[in-house]
Amino acid sequence: MRKARKHLSPGSAARLLLAGLVFALSLAEGMAAPLAPKPPGHLQLIDRLDRPEDGYCLDIVGSGQYIRFDMPMTAHNCKPGLYEDEAVILEPNGYIRFPAYNRCMTAAGLNGRALPGAALIPRGCGERTPFLEAERLQIFRLHGDGRVELEGSGLCVTAGHKSDTTFSSEHRWRALFLEECDAAEPARSRWQFKAAPNR
Repeated sequence: MRKARKHLSPGSAARLLLAGLVFALSLAEGMAAPLAPKPPGHLQLIDRLDRPEDGYCLDIVGSGQYIRFDMPMTAHNCKPGLYEDEAVILEPNGYIRFPAYNRCMTAAGLNGRALPGAALIPRGCGERTPFLEAERLQIFRLHGDGRVELEGSGLCVTAGHKSDTTFSSEHRWRALFLEECDAAEPARSRWQFKAAPNR
């Protein structure tokens, strides 16, 4: 004797199908939940040094169509709002990425190692070109005390002790380089990430 089959109404079947889809999506998200993109902001020296009104931020030289990826980066006084040449995202993998250009802060070094005094340059994230295997030179860690260390190197991002005017007398810049973390002056080597102000 055959068992009688229960038939679902069209509405019940649709609700069951929808519930199954929601459950499947929740499982998929649990396995590989995408992270919400982080908004860019400034990487700014905590001590404002000789710029009490705005302080110093990580900066790529140039602006607009005249951006200079071939020159070392600087600590430039933080510009109002958030300009593309100062807008960074601190990626979970350690990249300090400029999203407008998809470039990452990179220590100038060889064989994946840098030395004290090494400049910082904007290069392609994960770049692999002759004499530049960039990945190991692009992983930085922002420590709780504000030091930004090239991972495992004992070298920290440091601004120079002197500043000078840029092309405008209203703006100033400082050299930017790696220094031994223990020797770097805290006022020039402690950084903070500041989200962009609402526009």
